[in-house]
Amino acid sequence: MTKVTIYTDGASRGNPGPGGYGAVIEFIDSTGRLHVKELSQGYEKTTNNRMELMAAIAALEALNRPCEVSLWSDSQYLVNAFTQHWIEGWIRKKWMRGPSDPVKNTDLWQRLLQASAPHQVTWNWVRGHNGQPQNERCDALATQAADSGKRIPDPGFP
Repeated sequence: MTKVTIYTDGASRGNPGPGGYGAVIEFIDSTGRLHVKELSQGYEKTTNNRMELMAAIAALEALNRPCEVSLWSDSQYLVNAFTQHWIEGWIRKKWMRGPSDPVKNTDLWQRLLQASAPHQVTWNWVRGHNGQPQNERCDALATQAADSGKRIPDPGFP
């Protein structure tokens, strides 16, 4: 299995407001050559949490074969859903947190589960705005996408 490292970040100008995500995908091929791919997209109106999820989704969907993935995000919302096993409880409770409290962003959580299914993903948290180069790059990509004139609608945002 190819080992891939993914860094992700989401941004929102207002919450909700214009937003964007950024992702950096890195892997070393069989000759030892480093490959880096950057992804980003802006959205007209969304939330920061939705963009954090979209960054991970876009990066995982960009992989064309099953990989061993180390995914780094500054979103505890994203990382803790997997490392603290929140997502397993949400699924067990049919995407409810409580009797009348549905899980937010269910559309993206389900898409993220589908995108991650072919891979062996390790979810890692990195402190944001702390000088980690790839995380800083993702932040720049996400904010540039949020500020761009090439934003698209977020179909899951009301």
